[in-house]
Amino acid sequence: MPDKYFDNIKSLIERDIIEQTKHQIKSNSHKLVTYHNIGKELVEAEKDVDNKYGAGIVKNYAKKLKEEYGNNYDYSSLTRMKKLFLTFPNIAPPGQLSWTHYKLLLPIKDNNKRNFYINTCIEHGLSKRDLDKYMKSNAYERLNNQEEIKLKYSEDNNTLPDIINMIKNPIYVSLNESIDKLTEKILKELLLEQIEYFMLEAGTGFAFVGSEKPIKLDGKTHYVDLVFFNYIYNCFVIIELKLNDLKKADIGQIEFYVNYYDDVKKRTIS
Repeated sequence: MPDKYFDNIKSLIERDIIEQTKHQIKSNSHKLVTYHNIGKELVEAEKDVDNKYGAGIVKNYAKKLKEEYGNNYDYSSLTRMKKLFLTFPNIAPPGQLSWTHYKLLLPIKDNNKRNFYINTCIEHGLSKRDLDKYMKSNAYERLNNQEEIKLKYSEDNNTLPDIINMIKNPIYVSLNESIDKLTEKILKELLLEQIEYFMLEAGTGFAFVGSEKPIKLDGKTHYVDLVFFNYIYNCFVIIELKLNDLKKADIGQIEFYVNYYDDVKKRTIS
């Protein structure tokens, strides 16, 4: 007896093969739509009480499809496609991410957490490897206020949440095992080597302005360790690296740098 769900899945796979061959490249968006539709067919097949395969339908389909189309359609792959549809039941997932991205994202049960990583991948163009590293650093859990980060604008006054709530706490930096003693100079060099990842750690909307930026005042030159600009908040962000306990003099130094960039530098770009 013909199985309409299995036939539909075969048609989807064959259309995808034709699409890839026609364009001579791997069309990521088309493949995701195909996998999403296959997941839908699997879910509907399992709901069909008259289907002779019953609860083992995915295993039965996988056995046949793997023989004909290869390992991309084995049991674990079909299970992920089914999960893809159940996770995005109304529309195919964002095509900016690859199937390998979704293999990492689909096990996440928290919708807000998954969406956070999807949006971060899209905004920063993270590879699968970068995403894996970012997730293992528990970036989402380190956000100070997940409810505010979830929304671009607060519901009451249509304004952005405070920038401090965008910054993860703590911020992770990879250290070289060969370093015997960490100094502020070495820390700065490490941050500069990992500047893209550090900006990702810092939050959303950061652009790197420079390091050791000079400020001249009363015949003296002061040097700011790291300067960023946040294009979402339209403000400079000053970072001074300290390994010792914070002192009043350190706070005064930061306030001086912040006021200078607000009063002088920001005025020149307004």
